[in-house]
Amino acid sequence: MLTRLKAKSERKLAKQICKVVLDHFEKQYSKELGDAWNTVRDILISPSCWQYAILLNRFNYSFELEKDLHLKGYHTLFQGSLPYYPKSMKCYLSRTPDRMPSERHQIGILKKYYLLNAASLLPVLALELRDGEKVLDLCSAPGGKSIALLQCAYPGYLHCNEHDSLRLRWLRQTLESFIPQPLVKVIKVSELDGREMGDAQPEMFDKVLVDAPCSNDRSWLFSSDSQKAACRISQRRNLPVLQVELLRSAIKALRPGGLLVYSTCTLSKAENQDVISEILNSYTNIMPVDIKEMARTCSQDFTFAPTGQECGLLVIPDKGKAWGPMYVAKLKKSWTT
Repeated sequence: MLTRLKAKSERKLAKQICKVVLDHFEKQYSKELGDAWNTVRDILISPSCWQYAILLNRFNYSFELEKDLHLKGYHTLFQGSLPYYPKSMKCYLSRTPDRMPSERHQIGILKKYYLLNAASLLPVLALELRDGEKVLDLCSAPGGKSIALLQCAYPGYLHCNEHDSLRLRWLRQTLESFIPQPLVKVIKVSELDGREMGDAQPEMFDKVLVDAPCSNDRSWLFSSDSQKAACRISQRRNLPVLQVELLRSAIKALRPGGLLVYSTCTLSKAENQDVISEILNSYTNIMPVDIKEMARTCSQDFTFAPTGQECGLLVIPDKGKAWGPMYVAKLKKSWTT
């Protein structure tokens, strides 16, 4: 009976896959990823295989919840020794596609955990946030990476920016659900076009995260409106232009000596490696930071595709490691121009 129900729900989900998007991805990613694309595609089109990590909220820590996760066979992420991994960040994974229910938003009550794609923590950890630093999350909604940053350290100032007004509401609610009142004082939320941030706040930040708008491969595959999907695909070639502009703005906002992390949730080389190559080729004061060690340390929990870049990693979904897609690149602004 259960098997029949599962098969029925999988058929139902399969019907919702947008053929226009899948055909487009098939053409592009079979070239870019080679044989690996077959496995990646099978996972992306099968939500029953997707996994969800549980990031504990240190501002409303529950010993009972952590004990329960251990009993259910969850293990902590990054059991290897990453160069930067704060003890205050606790993230649990299940080796099976088990999903905890999301907690309801209740005014005045902090949530105990945040559900996320575990690969989303890689850009946060690559940023190496320390207590007292000024940090900018340029494209912040829905707020998961800002929440994760606050599990790592107590910044002197956290600027969460989101240009889209609907997503901004979502961001505000996320922050309200996870962050205690005293810490809210060091957080600023704004609705600026990210391309203008550099001019508005030049050399203001020690660390900048650009989790850029991109072809969100997972959600695009399940577009219910095929006309809208076709329109998205035709406009897709414009995304790298926006991503480069956001990075240029982020570089202006970053102080000399500061670190910048760029991330997307797409497999697309045009939006990942090519964007970073364009930035590195057009600045003499922006240096790549080698993050290969991160891939070596995390290989137990993630599968990485080669990027041809020492400063860039690409997590691809794999059997039993259904995380990603997630591209992460790390750059440093030097003192000379």
